[in-house]
Amino acid sequence: MINYISEVFRVRYNETDQMGFAHHSNYLNYFEMARIEWFNKIGFSYAALERQGIVMPVVSVQINFKSPAFFDDPLTIKLFVNEIPKASIKIDYIIMNALKKEIANGTTTLAFVNIEINKPVRCPQKLLDIIESLW
Repeated sequence: MINYISEVFRVRYNETDQMGFAHHSNYLNYFEMARIEWFNKIGFSYAALERQGIVMPVVSVQINFKSPAFFDDPLTIKLFVNEIPKASIKIDYIIMNALKKEIANGTTTLAFVNIEINKPVRCPQKLLDIIESLW
């Protein structure tokens, strides 16, 4: 199992709704931010992967909201990978506030797709090697 804790980020004013809560639609952006940050930290470039013709569309999402986040709340995201990726990678997340209270949790599954033929492919070997070395 792999786990990673994101850098602290703050809920921006434009991410809040009329009730003052971080709007639910932002949580997918928070997941993506943590995922790309983790890729960068482990030495895997999503941008380089795209230049090689492989994209990673999100094919499944689940989010459970536990407690609201508010404007300027400092948040962190715990990211977990519990399975070696094959043609997709499943990532679990827990969003926590500064008091370590769980704000939300969820899962995304991303497929590896060859953009030229628009077909799924196996996990790129470079990413697989990195993940296996962290296991």
